[in-house]
Amino acid sequence: MVASPAINATWRDIPRGVWALGLVSMFMDISSEMIHALLPIYLVNVLGTSMTTVGFIEGIAEATAMITKVFSGTLSDWLGKRKLLAVIGYGLAAFTKPVFPLAGTVSWFVAARFVDRIGKGIRGAPRDAMVADIAPEHARGASFGVRQSLDTIGAFIGPLLAIGLMLLTSNSFTLVFWVAVVPAFIAFAVLLFGVEEPEKHRREANGKRRLRLADATRLSGAFWAVVGVGALLTLARFSEAFLVLKAQTVGVPIALVPAVLIAMNIVYALVSYPAGALSDRINRNTILIGGIGMLVIADFILAFSTAFPTVLIGVVFWGLHMGLTQGLLAALVTDTAPEDLRGTAFGVFNVANGAAMLASSVIAGGLWDAFGPKMTFLAGAALTAVSLIGLFIASRARAQSWI
Repeated sequence: MVASPAINATWRDIPRGVWALGLVSMFMDISSEMIHALLPIYLVNVLGTSMTTVGFIEGIAEATAMITKVFSGTLSDWLGKRKLLAVIGYGLAAFTKPVFPLAGTVSWFVAARFVDRIGKGIRGAPRDAMVADIAPEHARGASFGVRQSLDTIGAFIGPLLAIGLMLLTSNSFTLVFWVAVVPAFIAFAVLLFGVEEPEKHRREANGKRRLRLADATRLSGAFWAVVGVGALLTLARFSEAFLVLKAQTVGVPIALVPAVLIAMNIVYALVSYPAGALSDRINRNTILIGGIGMLVIADFILAFSTAFPTVLIGVVFWGLHMGLTQGLLAALVTDTAPEDLRGTAFGVFNVANGAAMLASSVIAGGLWDAFGPKMTFLAGAALTAVSLIGLFIASRARAQSWI
C-alpha cells in the first residue's frame, strides 16, 4: 500500500518549476484545442470524410503520441536531460502548427496531426517525470493537480477563442488555425527560458547510469495495476472529437459546437487540483472509483440526449470524470515506480493508453457509422462499468489496496 503523507499541501508547497510547466501546458493546449475543437467538423462538413475516418485519424494521432512517450521517457532517465526532450517535443508541435491553415486535403491534415502528436509524445513523459522530480512528496497529488488544472484551463480557452473567431469571421476555419500558431510558440518560449532541469536528476544522470532491459523487472505489480486501470479507462473513453460531433447531431450551429469542449474543460480544470490535493490526504483508490462512476453517468446521458442542454449535462459529467482521474493516475504512476525509472514508467503507462486510444477511437467511429451515436456512448458506458466493477472488487478483496 502507498500511504498518503500526513502533511497537508498548500499552494506555497508547489515549486515554481511545476507552475512554469503548467503554463507551458496551458499555452500549448490553447493552440491545440483551437484546432482540435474545429477539426472534426472541418473534416466532415468541408472535406466530406466519414465518421470512421475521423475516428481513425484521432486514434492514430493520440496513439502515436502515447506510444512515443515510452521511448522519450526511457531516454530521459538515461540521458538525464528531461528538459532537452521536452523542448524538442514542444518545438516540434509549435513548428507543425502552421501546416494546419496551409493544408487543403485530408492527407495533409493527417500528416500534420501525426507529426504534432509525435511532438506531444516526445515531451509528455519527460515533462511528467520533471513534475515528479520537482514536487515534494507531501504535495505530489497537488502538484500534478495544478499542472493538470493549468493544462485544462488552456483546453477551454482554446475552444472559447475558436468560437469567438468563427463568429467574427463568418466561420473562417483557416483564420482560426493561423491564430492558433501564436500560443504554441509562447509555450515553446516559456519552456526554453522559464524551466530548469531538476538538479537531483541531473546529478544522478552524470553518474553515467546505464540503460538496461533488466530495469523493466523493477516495475512492481502495483505499477502494472495502475497501467491496467489506465488502459481500461482509455479504451472506454474514446476521443473527445465525438463530443463535438454529438453536439452537432442535436442541431448546434457549427460556430458554437466548441462550447461542449469549453464546458467539459472548465469542469476538468476546476476539479483537478482539489482532487489531487485530496488524494494526498485520503486513499487515492476512493477518488478513482468515483471518477470512473462519473464516466458511466456521462455516457448514459449522452447516449439518450436529444437537445443541447442535455448534451451539456453529459459533458459536465465527462469533465468530472477527467478531473477526478487524470492527474490522480499520474500521481499513482509516481507513487508506484522507482525514482530513477520515472521517465520509463510514464512512457510504459502511456504506451498502454496509446494502444487503447487507437482501438477505442476506431471502434467508436465504426459504431457511429453503423448504428449512430446512441450505440457509441452505450458501448462506452458498458466498458466503463466493467472497469469500475473490476476495480471495486479488486480493492475490496485486498486488505491493503495497491493505492
